[in-house]
Amino acid sequence: MKKKLQVFISSTYIDMIEERQAAVTAVLNAGHIPAGMELFKSGDQSQKETIKRWINESDVYMLILGSRYGSIDSESGKSYTHWEYDYAGQQGKRRFAIVIKDEMEKAKTNPEYLEREHFTEYQDFKKEVLSNISKFYEDIKDIKLTVMESLKEYEADESLAGWVRSDNVQSIEKLLLENAQLQKENAKLTRDFENVNSKLTQGTYINGMQFDELRDVLENITIKLSKKIDKDESEVSLLRFFIVQSDRLSVGVTNSVQSKDLDIFTYYNVAPKLMQFGLMEKVKVAGVKYEKIQTTKEGFRFLAQYEVSEMQQTATQR
Repeated sequence: MKKKLQVFISSTYIDMIEERQAAVTAVLNAGHIPAGMELFKSGDQSQKETIKRWINESDVYMLILGSRYGSIDSESGKSYTHWEYDYAGQQGKRRFAIVIKDEMEKAKTNPEYLEREHFTEYQDFKKEVLSNISKFYEDIKDIKLTVMESLKEYEADESLAGWVRSDNVQSIEKLLLENAQLQKENAKLTRDFENVNSKLTQGTYINGMQFDELRDVLENITIKLSKKIDKDESEVSLLRFFIVQSDRLSVGVTNSVQSKDLDIFTYYNVAPKLMQFGLMEKVKVAGVKYEKIQTTKEGFRFLAQYEVSEMQQTATQR
């Protein structure tokens, strides 16, 4: 008889919504039962006592470690995630961790996801986690795959009691209610992630940099025009060039021998500078020998934000 394992999923919250969603989905798809802090209802017991009980009743403890240490538990002096991890170890629970790769840190897209106040504690905790069973991930697919693989190993572990189907009607009804609640919480996590993702999309960060900061950087980078396109060899800022030539750059410039002088100049002298900030990128063109560089999605976001800021400035001056 196949047993259902209860898997306690632990992580910081706001920066790990998408990752937790992926883990919950993978656990459910594997036929097991996810549990985590979002599933708790307030009651007579304190939150920590409730968490202890759920960890005690779970077969496996899974940690998803991002770039934040999390809020601090005043009693232990550790973050709640760190405290949960240690408590699960003290109870002899099977623990495994999925750790974000350094180069994939979410802080690169939102600095609020980077641990600042308790960075030393975060590094110590990360070392502790990596010294035990753990795997790195780069994207959501890695999380789902790691969860599925790990659960297959734990299913074969006879020392894990798990949950088994009972002929008792009351037990079946309880399990159905539990699964319904999990599905409800699963849907809530999806909505939360969509809301957070929408806020990030509408924010003023462009590839991890504040719009105003990136605009100032581009304004201070000088481009000297070639004599082929300007006999006076004038100098313009990288920002000005990007704005004025936005239509041309959105279509893309190539290093084709048939390209115009301005396109060739842009390809070799301007586009590489804009690529450093993620505003332009190389794109594949099928069936040709030349290369093409054009504006990225982040580049279009920058241009749109620039137009908004210019409109706001004009309105203020009236």
